[in-house]
Amino acid sequence: MNLLDTLQSSILVADGAMGTLLYSYGKDTCYEEFNLSHPEDIYNIHKTYIQAGARVIQTNTYGANYFKLSQYGLEEQVKAINVEAVRIAKKAATDGTFVLGTLGGFKGIRKTEVTLSEIKRSFREQIFHLLNEGVDGILLETFYDVEELFAVLEIAKLETDLPVIAQFSLLEPGVLQNGLDLKDGLKKLEELGADIVGLNCRLGPYHMIQSLEEVPLPNHAFLSAYPNASLLDYEDGRFVFTNNANYFKECAVNLVKQGVRLIGGCCGTTPEHVKAISEGVYGLQPITQKVVKPSKEKIEIISAPIYEEPPLHEIVKERTSIIVELDTPKHLQIDRYLEGAKALKAANVDAITMADNSLASPRISNVAMGTILKNQYDIRPLVHITCRDRNLIGLHSHLMGLDALGINQVLAVTGDPSKIGDFPGATSVYDVSSMDLIQMIKQFNEGISYSGKSLRKKTSFSVAAAFNPNVRNLDRAVGRLEKKIKSGADYFITQPLFSEEKIVEVYEATKHLQVPIYIGIMPLTSYQNASFLHNEVPGITLTDSILDKMEMAKEDPAQATKESLAISKSLIDVAMNYFNGIYLITPFIRYDLTVECSNYIHEKEKVVHGTNVI
Repeated sequence: MNLLDTLQSSILVADGAMGTLLYSYGKDTCYEEFNLSHPEDIYNIHKTYIQAGARVIQTNTYGANYFKLSQYGLEEQVKAINVEAVRIAKKAATDGTFVLGTLGGFKGIRKTEVTLSEIKRSFREQIFHLLNEGVDGILLETFYDVEELFAVLEIAKLETDLPVIAQFSLLEPGVLQNGLDLKDGLKKLEELGADIVGLNCRLGPYHMIQSLEEVPLPNHAFLSAYPNASLLDYEDGRFVFTNNANYFKECAVNLVKQGVRLIGGCCGTTPEHVKAISEGVYGLQPITQKVVKPSKEKIEIISAPIYEEPPLHEIVKERTSIIVELDTPKHLQIDRYLEGAKALKAANVDAITMADNSLASPRISNVAMGTILKNQYDIRPLVHITCRDRNLIGLHSHLMGLDALGINQVLAVTGDPSKIGDFPGATSVYDVSSMDLIQMIKQFNEGISYSGKSLRKKTSFSVAAAFNPNVRNLDRAVGRLEKKIKSGADYFITQPLFSEEKIVEVYEATKHLQVPIYIGIMPLTSYQNASFLHNEVPGITLTDSILDKMEMAKEDPAQATKESLAISKSLIDVAMNYFNGIYLITPFIRYDLTVECSNYIHEKEKVVHGTNVI
């Protein structure tokens, strides 16, 4: 009988973890490569699981795809690693053992910039080699991203008539990462043709059983569950799981009561766990009817508050909009900073924007200063959020805090690496990229946390993204903008531009985009400042003409200011012919320069009102 025929009348026990077992042996490397270099180890693990009672084993191919193998320089070994994995598993199998070809998800807890199209190409390559070696079925496991699993499942069903198992991983019990209820997600998998649907990884048995209590028996498919051993612990410099194999005997019985017919283990589980599962399900028959626990009453998600004033991405569509960067101090004397903020408010700027420790140098928290500006001076703050300084937990908490403070204008950026700043020994986090952060913020606007759990309230963030046109390949940079738009960016803010020709070039390259762009203009303070920016700051390039003008005035500060303002105003003239958004960057708290530029923009707008385009 094949796998599905067997499941019609039986409970099948599957194997447990491969990677964490190898990790426990001290082999913290590319586990899939062991198919080639240490095949005897992989064979022995398969054999041990079979001896413990597993009738279903999976190939050691979870990450044996082009992109994951490329992290180890093994991208050319996709075929060899997958082929050998199947051969080892089949060699270990005995009569009655089913061998599943395993493919793992890409978009896990930490996101990846690999596109869905690239995932599909990589998936097709891997599944071809697995099927060609004669596996008994395909196991799609550890998929946090709903759309990713839907996409690869459709491909799998086109490529084979063998049984396909599709398993979600949950960050929160009972709910998928996009906020969809588990029961609805499993139903969709069944509609797409999955023969077995279920869960694996992340959750231990308790929360996996709890999640399945609200899931009805599928109409045509079977249910599966591969729980983790426990929550992770950290002991003597190593991640460990609780040694609780006997606990899995009772848990296996409870999983059967929830309608599960294929039971295995994921991270932290061992042959001892599988033996306990086998003992627990011995003599049990699959259930054919189930009383489904009513879903918890949906918590009402409060609508986002109406903006007190239109968000910046709407303002800039209607008229010329000015935002000014005024970075917070590196010290605790804030009087001059507040003077500058008040002067800019008097100059009628739409927002004051504050970087998040730019150039990886610590400054007063932009959230703290933004709150002061908002509450005490009625100035709209636009705060930058970097991915460098906060992990996923910190970013999540940070966004909730911003909403609680009523700060809803943000710029999502990756952030300069910590090694370039004042504390080069500091650690850069980068749990997510700027595109992932944008998606997270937009999910907050739907009232859904990163894990899929309800926030009970929608946020109202207007999200800006960074754009650096000072690159050799502008088309590639524009391609990143298009990806950021798909992620949810409402508008863009550019690095400072010091070339009128570049401004026109940016317009021509981006005029097809449907989101506004604020053009960065940064007044210079001296020739030394100009030379430093041009030669040492990544992403900033000055023309020879500008450098020459500033050099001629390097001995005369007043003349340098005059030249600086003339250069800035000339750039503003060109920018306002093509864009409604101007982003002024205040150098070294010289707010007098950005106030002058702001006043110039307002005067120019009065003269040429109605001629601007976005």
